[in-house]
Amino acid sequence: MGLWFELIAHLLVTLARLAGPGGVRAVAAESVAVKHQLLIMKRSHRRGPKLTAWDRLIMGLCTLLVPRRRLGKIAVVVKTSTLLRLHRALVKRKYQLLYGVKRCRRPGPKGPSRELIAAVVEMKRRNPCFGCRKIAEQIASAFGIEINKDVVRRILMRRYRPAPGGAGPSWLAAIARSKNSLWSVDLLRCESILVRSYWVMVVMDVYTRRVVGFGVAAARLDGIQVYRMFNRAIARQTLPKYLSSDHDPLFRFHRWRANLRVLEVDEIKTVPGGRVRMLSLSD
Repeated sequence: MGLWFELIAHLLVTLARLAGPGGVRAVAAESVAVKHQLLIMKRSHRRGPKLTAWDRLIMGLCTLLVPRRRLGKIAVVVKTSTLLRLHRALVKRKYQLLYGVKRCRRPGPKGPSRELIAAVVEMKRRNPCFGCRKIAEQIASAFGIEINKDVVRRILMRRYRPAPGGAGPSWLAAIARSKNSLWSVDLLRCESILVRSYWVMVVMDVYTRRVVGFGVAAARLDGIQVYRMFNRAIARQTLPKYLSSDHDPLFRFHRWRANLRVLEVDEIKTVPGGRVRMLSLSD
């Protein structure tokens, strides 16, 4: 009888140590979590282990007891798709917090009205050779409405589609004439595993579709960083005659344009649409 009391006493002491604060319960929970993951991995499966409700319950309880800094070191059964879904969810939540609509704030400035959008698109349709600055000046002269050329450009990018069979050459004809003379540059924004924003510059040869190089920089860019990214991407390469870029404000820095003049490369602004009418929306 005394043996039973001794076993019960040891059991109660062990449970008290595990339930109390300290590292004993964390070590025990970590051991249980690792062993249970190994049991899951030993199950017969083709693609990935199928977790049951009991497995999720055990892993959830162990996660509550293990310190957060140790979770990444004991995670054995984690699929790549799970990490990618978690990263996409974090990125989506980040931009919702930064740019999402908040009811407690006052509404910001409204965009252009439907009548103004229709007037810009109609003027471009009737005068295909007009650029964004010319259209903005005509709108201000005819209707007395001051509109920025960048607003006109955004309207045309979203609303205007040039009619097929224009006077400009097709993309195939432009590519055929651009052998070793035309590169294209563009910037894209990506998020790291720690949900930090970075800009990636990609430089590509239009004729061969070969990636010349790329550069990476932090989210906050200025003219110096932009041209340094470009110089790193084209290091030890034979420079072309022309460089195609879009109307991104990052390509309007004085240092960027001065760097192209030093390299003796002419910049060509591209326009949306199926035809290469390079000068239709240029300034």
